[in-house]
Amino acid sequence: METPLHTENRKYAQCIAASKRVRWEIDDVLRGRQFDLAHKFLPDGLSLAGSLPFLDRRARRFFSQVQGRTYANMFGLVERFIGAKILDVSRAHALGDQVALEALVRFTDEELKHQELFRRIEAMLAGTMPAGYRFLPQPDAVAAAVLAASTWAVLGLTCHIELFTQAHYRSSIAPDDALSPLWRDVFLYHWREESQHAMLDELEWIREDARLGAAERDAAVDELIGLVGAVDGLLVPQAAADADYFLGAVGRSFTADERLAISGAFLRAYRHQYIVSGVRDTRFVAVLGGMVSAAQSQRIDAALAPLFVH
Repeated sequence: METPLHTENRKYAQCIAASKRVRWEIDDVLRGRQFDLAHKFLPDGLSLAGSLPFLDRRARRFFSQVQGRTYANMFGLVERFIGAKILDVSRAHALGDQVALEALVRFTDEELKHQELFRRIEAMLAGTMPAGYRFLPQPDAVAAAVLAASTWAVLGLTCHIELFTQAHYRSSIAPDDALSPLWRDVFLYHWREESQHAMLDELEWIREDARLGAAERDAAVDELIGLVGAVDGLLVPQAAADADYFLGAVGRSFTADERLAISGAFLRAYRHQYIVSGVRDTRFVAVLGGMVSAAQSQRIDAALAPLFVH
């Protein structure tokens, strides 16, 4: 019978095999192409464009493109602290399980590549979309703030992010033929490598959880709540900036009520994309539920409830 240790080792080995099988380089994805603004970037299920019936087809498309640009920048941002944390936890395997070490080193290498991919996408979009877009968060400052939290909390946030990445691609991006072909390819290739990252996040989070006492875990739960709240603290000003950019560049006027609706839709969409879809992911719920008490789970739910207004 396979022991838990053997099962864990086998999972690390599976991640290595997947990493080797799906490995790609940035030029394999871009292939000299440019983004065609005749296509949407994000599907309506993520952008929530359908909640604004007064937008015509062109405006809905631009609405998705503004959000898509921020979507790419947000992934470049979070991968800054994810890569740093995975590099940090890999040290625990350095003089032990070399299979686990290789899996985590590959993970870090892939996250560095993804950051470069999203930097290149931003440069491409800056030369294609109307001037005036601003991405407000500073990746290094955000990473430093996140990494000040406990490893348990950071791995929890990371697992949440990797899982919603999977959910977004499978349920919304892959099935939408109206999206930019280049955009879909970017997230197809991203998804292929993030699939094993999600498994590694889970393994390392459970491993870290086993090291904690009850009081340490209780404090870490509060830190995880704080990190999710900090994500929302990034989303609120970015949603406002993106709404202003959209309104200034879309090429038509709106009533005061419509402008308010547009601003509200940006924030609801971002909370849905970066918080709600991850927190509600069935795998995330199962993994977190296996670590925390009923009282801690209720504390998390109560803290996040205000963000779930759709």
